[in-house]
Amino acid sequence: MTDESLEGWAPEVGDGITLEELVERAFDYRGNVTVIKRDGTELEGYLFNRERDAARPFVRMFDRAGDGPYDIPYSDIRTIHFTGKDTAAGNSYAAWLRTKGASKPASGGA
Repeated sequence: MTDESLEGWAPEVGDGITLEELVERAFDYRGNVTVIKRDGTELEGYLFNRERDAARPFVRMFDRAGDGPYDIPYSDIRTIHFTGKDTAAGNSYAAWLRTKGASKPASGGA
């Protein structure tokens, strides 16, 4: 894992991170993740919501094909891996400003 991107990060809950912290990072991630359930099944896709204050907290995601949404209770999640390309990596506001500045046409007198 780098400071800039979580892409490729495959943590295990309890290894210095709680499930709740992992869900928050996955929610903020702008790429696909793989939710690995306690029963061993996996769902890869885009995690776009979480309901942490529900009576039974859950995440909501679409699979890679765009099917869903699927609701997965926190209690069913063993871990979450950051398997998809981070579409926001290297696209910080500062990088955007540099690109925007470089794309401006040079102003000149006539």
